[in-house]
Amino acid sequence: MASPWTADDDAFMRRALEVAEQGRGRVSPNPLVGCVLVKDGTIIAEGWHDHLGGLHAEQMAIHDAESNGHSPNGAVAYVTLEPCNHFGRTPPCTEALMWAGVNEVIVAHYDPNPTVRGKGIQVLRDAGIEVRQGLLEADAAVQMAPFLHWCGHRRPLVTVKMAFDANGSVDDRTKTPQRFTSDACLDKVHMLRKECDAVLVGVETVVRDDPKLTVRRVPTERQPLRVILDPKNRTPPTAQLLTDGLETLHMTENFTSLPALLNLLGDREIQRLMVEGGPVTVGSFLDQGLVDEFYFIQSSSVHAEPVASNIDASRLSAAGLTLVSTEQWGDETLHLWSR
Repeated sequence: MASPWTADDDAFMRRALEVAEQGRGRVSPNPLVGCVLVKDGTIIAEGWHDHLGGLHAEQMAIHDAESNGHSPNGAVAYVTLEPCNHFGRTPPCTEALMWAGVNEVIVAHYDPNPTVRGKGIQVLRDAGIEVRQGLLEADAAVQMAPFLHWCGHRRPLVTVKMAFDANGSVDDRTKTPQRFTSDACLDKVHMLRKECDAVLVGVETVVRDDPKLTVRRVPTERQPLRVILDPKNRTPPTAQLLTDGLETLHMTENFTSLPALLNLLGDREIQRLMVEGGPVTVGSFLDQGLVDEFYFIQSSSVHAEPVASNIDASRLSAAGLTLVSTEQWGDETLHLWSR
């Protein structure tokens, strides 16, 4: 069967996905969304959801067109997510598109949020606007994975990050706590942390490293919620996580189970949780099948007194994960495993 999409359709939606990236790390719990307006085969405006409370992608694109002397009337809108039809932090995007006079809306991915779920598409069609959906839907799903996961499960997507020496060790007991990866790799880690809504460690990591778990090496307008798993309440009262004035969820005697914790975080609209704990904490998430993606950072360093992780390819596979990509992060090699 011939594709219903043209090469131009594909190119315009890919551009919408590209501009959506400009909101990464800035819009949660809203998803990344991009929009381009096209007339006579030419892009006349672009928009994206830039920050929480700011204009949605469709609204920004319409504003961009008018600011540059282009009328959106009669344009085709390529949008990576179904336009909303409800009042939230901004008015409905469906109203903006109808007011602008667009002829057609092409949508990559439907919106599974209960406040939308096809209502946006139906309202546009009822207004006489042609709507087609499904162009580059899989690409959009990858881009919006935390949002879609949260809509479907009401708990965060769980991302694990661990660095290993050449022999699978995660720490060197002969040294004071220190990282063993390159600055370029650390920059990548902080960008990943910026994209997450919460960061979790076990109490052993707090006692050993006294971490901050903040985003410091890349620009950011927010800090993630920090979570400590500490069932015996062993976190030192002087720990930075408890004294720096930023929010920390300290799970002590009231802590029940990891699924219950994920449900609690989901209720707080935490859509992506980054687990940066040690082998025991990470192993618990793996063994319970709760890890959705694993950033396995391989270093060439060799620890003199190693701390074995007991985490390797076979254990990741047993946890339902598959190796999907490999790339360089500075001097280290990143192996990305995903469910």
